[in-house]
Amino acid sequence: MRSAHRASSRALITTAATGAVMSIALLAGAGTASAHVHVDADGAAPGSTSVLTFRVPGESETGALTTQFSVALPNVASARTEVMPGWTARLDRDAAAGTVRSVTWTAAPSVGISSDQFALFNVSVTLPDQPTVTLPATQTYSDGTVVRWDQPPLPGGGEPEHPAPELKLTGAP
Repeated sequence: MRSAHRASSRALITTAATGAVMSIALLAGAGTASAHVHVDADGAAPGSTSVLTFRVPGESETGALTTQFSVALPNVASARTEVMPGWTARLDRDAAAGTVRSVTWTAAPSVGISSDQFALFNVSVTLPDQPTVTLPATQTYSDGTVVRWDQPPLPGGGEPEHPAPELKLTGAP
């Protein structure tokens, strides 16, 4: 009787442990699947100057670090990046047009965003005079993998695998 009780207890503990491990795995997978590059800006209005904040998650399934992040800008008249320790920023300017086409942040050696982290990249820009701004982005990993966040919404409003960050502008300039 005593050995039957021990076997029953072991089976219950094994079942509970397996359930806990599966729950943790499901939760971990859910977080990774829903993570995307996202952009926010407080009080962003058409024609105004605003700080865009890009939230960039590390999503490598191989453990590679995000080592470069680039955003295409809608040929804005002005752009300035915030100092970010361990990263350098480069603005791609079109001198003839007097605009900034993109910004690229590059990590210093041994710096990057791991798969259990995210980073915030800030750039101050003068926004175009339109209701919505799409900001395609490119995320590069230390293993050479490149993810392009440039897909438009799917027909019917669905979300693609790598949606382009989009900012809806509100308020008056």
